[in-house]
Amino acid sequence: MMQLQQFSDTAALNHDFACRLVNILQQAIAERGVAYLVVSGGKTPQALFSALSTTDLAWDKVTVLLADDRWLDDSQPDSNERLVKATLLQHNAKAARFISLYADTASAFDGVVQVLPRIATLPTFDAVILGMGEDGHTASLFPCSAQIQHGLAADAPAVLATEPTTAPYQRISLSLPRLLNSRHIFLHLVGSNKLSVLDKAMAGTDVFAMPIRAFLQHPVATVTAMYTA
Repeated sequence: MMQLQQFSDTAALNHDFACRLVNILQQAIAERGVAYLVVSGGKTPQALFSALSTTDLAWDKVTVLLADDRWLDDSQPDSNERLVKATLLQHNAKAARFISLYADTASAFDGVVQVLPRIATLPTFDAVILGMGEDGHTASLFPCSAQIQHGLAADAPAVLATEPTTAPYQRISLSLPRLLNSRHIFLHLVGSNKLSVLDKAMAGTDVFAMPIRAFLQHPVATVTAMYTA
């Protein structure tokens, strides 16, 4: 199920979004002593990350990880891990624990055996922030990849390697069931083109053609789409 929340501009969206996330993480810490936040890379969340990084929160009790990453070490410009460390894990948020999705192996497929144990035993996430590509992919669950059925399967492992044919690099991604295992799921969208993609996703039912549908149309999970043009 999807709930769409529209904002007048990116500043309003980021302010509201940051406040919501802080409240969610504070509640988690109060109730369970720790909090788990899953984020996505790309240009869209950078201002949000910067805003979050200075918030007054017990960041030493927060674990941050990515929904997916390119199979690159964090010295590479296209690494999502590099972006998160440079924008989110700064200032107050520098105290957070970060779990990497990278391992020093020849390929993402070789690296899964090292990354999977880091993720498989984690409890329910408190908040997951997803992005969405114009092809309807989310995380690194690409419709063009040979691994898409595996990643969307109900019994998929927590982590899998993918190799999209329409985007560079091998990827490492959390699977559909691992991402759905969260108390709050958000979809962060900026730009009128993304609203068109969202409308298209809601109009059809083939999850393999547009993997974001597996989240938006899930019979139990609620996804809150945070959108501004």
